Amino acid sequence: MASDSSAAVIPVALSSASVYPLAVHDAFALAQDLGYDGVEVMVTNNHVSQSPEMLTVLSERYEQPILAIHAPTLLLTQQVWGKAWTKIEMSAAMAAEVGASTVVTHPPFRWQTGYAEEFAEGILRVSAEYGVEIAVENMYPWKVRGREAKAYLPHWNPVPEPYGAVTWDFSHAAIAGMDSFEEIRGLGSRLAHVHLTDGTPNGRDEHLLPGQGQQRCAEALAFLAESEWKGVVAVEVSTRKARGAGEREQWLADTLAFAREHLDS
Repeated sequence: MASDSSAAVIPVALSSASVYPLAVHDAFALAQDLGYDGVEVMVTNNHVSQSPEMLTVLSERYEQPILAIHAPTLLLTQQVWGKAWTKIEMSAAMAAEVGASTVVTHPPFRWQTGYAEEFAEGILRVSAEYGVEIAVENMYPWKVRGREAKAYLPHWNPVPEPYGAVTWDFSHAAIAGMDSFEEIRGLGSRLAHVHLTDGTPNGRDEHLLPGQGQQRCAEALAFLAESEWKGVVAVEVSTRKARGAGEREQWLADTLAFAREHLDS
């Protein structure tokens, strides 16, 4: 099922989150089998995802460069690498060690006192110290009994904030009722990284295959190609409901084909 297409001008990476509940090793193996240009590693409780030495071995074995590191800033990874700033610094250090140019991180939660108030200045400092770009991902409003709960500080939307680099996620945009095509056009040079997926405005973070939701994924990718954008498109779709390895592989192959088709147009 490997792709015989030449590598796109804009690299397409496979996020290790896309193979969950399989392991990081499987992400590298699938990326090679399907013809991806590299891997984005999400740091989790899995010890391999936390080890630059082990990741380097996998990268070399499967000939898949590590193009981004996703810091463990999710609710599910609160216990990984301790305090908030430690997570950012260790992610940046690991990115530099494995040769990844980008660290993806989420906006701070409101209860992360000190970290949240100093976040914008702090990520600039860490970025300069380790020589990697720290790109803040767009999130979405949390709702409790139909009302928005203020979960992030200063906000779930990084666009109005003074962040020099942004990661754009189509599924998160769908929950927030945002048009990814328009937002990506407006971000200009601040757009550093993209999570390719899809979604619908039903309040669930679905991470659908592109084309299965309501986001203008094809138009956004075509715009990036036309504007000679210099970042990485990382496939971050949910395959946990796949019926066996064959269906998971097909979904990831289809998403890669979608990305290449519209990035090469």
